[in-house]
Amino acid sequence: MSSVKQIEGKKLAQMFIEGASNLSKHVKVVDSLNVFPVPDGDTGTNMNLSISSGVKEVKQNVHEDSSKVASAFAKGLLMGARGNSGVILSQLFRGFSKDIEGKKTITTSDFAHALDKGVETAYKAVMKPVEGTILTVAKDVAKHAIKVAKKQQDFVVLIDEIVSEAKKSLKRTPDLLPVLKEVGVVDSGGQGLVYIYEGFSAVIKGEKLPDSLPEQPKMEELVRIEHHSAQSHIATEDIEFGYCTEVMVRFEEEKVAQRPFNEESFREELSEWGDSLLVVSDEDLLKIHIHAEQPGEVITKAQRYGNLINVKIENMREQHTHLLEETKAVYGEEAENASKEKSEYGIVTVSMGDGIAKLFRGMGAGVVIQGGQTMNPSTEDIVKAIEQVHAKKVIILPNNGNIIMAAEQAAEVVDAEAVVVPSKTVPQGLAALLSFNPSQSLNENVAVMTNTMAGVKTGQVTFAVRDTSIDGVNIKKDDFMGIAEKKIVTSGPDMLEVAKTLLTQMIKADSEIITILQGEDASDAQNEALLTFLEEEHPEIEVDVHKGNQPIYSYIFSVE
Repeated sequence: MSSVKQIEGKKLAQMFIEGASNLSKHVKVVDSLNVFPVPDGDTGTNMNLSISSGVKEVKQNVHEDSSKVASAFAKGLLMGARGNSGVILSQLFRGFSKDIEGKKTITTSDFAHALDKGVETAYKAVMKPVEGTILTVAKDVAKHAIKVAKKQQDFVVLIDEIVSEAKKSLKRTPDLLPVLKEVGVVDSGGQGLVYIYEGFSAVIKGEKLPDSLPEQPKMEELVRIEHHSAQSHIATEDIEFGYCTEVMVRFEEEKVAQRPFNEESFREELSEWGDSLLVVSDEDLLKIHIHAEQPGEVITKAQRYGNLINVKIENMREQHTHLLEETKAVYGEEAENASKEKSEYGIVTVSMGDGIAKLFRGMGAGVVIQGGQTMNPSTEDIVKAIEQVHAKKVIILPNNGNIIMAAEQAAEVVDAEAVVVPSKTVPQGLAALLSFNPSQSLNENVAVMTNTMAGVKTGQVTFAVRDTSIDGVNIKKDDFMGIAEKKIVTSGPDMLEVAKTLLTQMIKADSEIITILQGEDASDAQNEALLTFLEEEHPEIEVDVHKGNQPIYSYIFSVE
């Protein structure tokens, strides 16, 4: 096996692609390692969807330059990140990308230090890092890689050591996180990362390569402008710059020698001629998108740097009515009001089940993202929801601990003043929304909403997907489980009995209100029996029942 002393862009792209492919083949294995035996999409699914988004971006940006390939991968990962595992994965490669910025080829030392920078970035992104997780595996690998790279210039040796250390670290995770040892599994996120590293190794060692790599993408594929949703926010008569202008230029050496091209300066120059400006360039091509009133001026300025190879000009005023109709067909009735001024406040929340979604909307949520347990929305999904709510100040209620980090990332990249109230359950989200006051400031609302949801206890009834034993509770496959907050407190074959036992453990002397969200597999007869039980055992407590129609969870309870 020949040694590999340097990695260039296409080789790095192959590594990312094969790493993602290897993870994809083992999604079910990673999902099966989740500590709680609930039928959620969870770690493997989230990591796979996240890294697939990164690979998609890589395939559209294959380049000889390693740093550009890494940058594309990090960008795709960030926007596609789902769940905590996906967000952490995106941060690992965001730091990696930043560290090799400007490097066309990378050495073993570059690679090792980039891994370490990724770990540093990921740890900063997590409010309370927990050892015995994907973070620990990534950290152990990076430290070991730096040590090896000081003596080894061969990537074959380095990658072998990385995979070996990752597996050793993964094996140690139960010693660091007691719940893993109790259930008898290793960390699922760490296992997913091992599969990715194994994919890297296959490429370096020439054991398994993709059938083919995509050709250098056409420049028009690098930029996608969605006119429909943007156009729907304005009225036809308000369009100041009427021509959507796209120009592609192939750089000419002689012209660039006479007038050196600087992307930032050129972008600033064009900004005086219109809006919705986007300038993208690489070594060969320049692509411009702008809404301009005098497109000829834009073309003339672009032509100073080379030959025109594509020009497209569209009259937006003539197209506007048609585009609004098309947007309405895609996005629904909400698009009709998109041309109005932004409202002061907008609420974005995540929900599972049409009944719960209806409840959130009735309480004032502007956009309800369908997601939660079985499918965590990505950063991009949440960004789109923030844009759709069309407000100056946006409050996001994720209603799931595994969505909070993606929501926080979305809040950072949008133009609106967006904040996350870190609700981890639907009952917390409902309680927080109930305390929202549009006359208060954003900070005041966040404080009150966060404080309100802290007083809510959440219970859930779902079914087990495998036999296991956790927290002293023996669980059989297909049995129902009662989960109080994050702890499984009861299990059995009868849904109603499990629900009664769970509520009994949740209710305390000072409990005043119980809210019941009925799932799609809970019958009205079971509901009546549960209500009778509560009336007989706790007549002093007020009970509020709603048909949530949520999947997976037969009942969701809140006790306040």
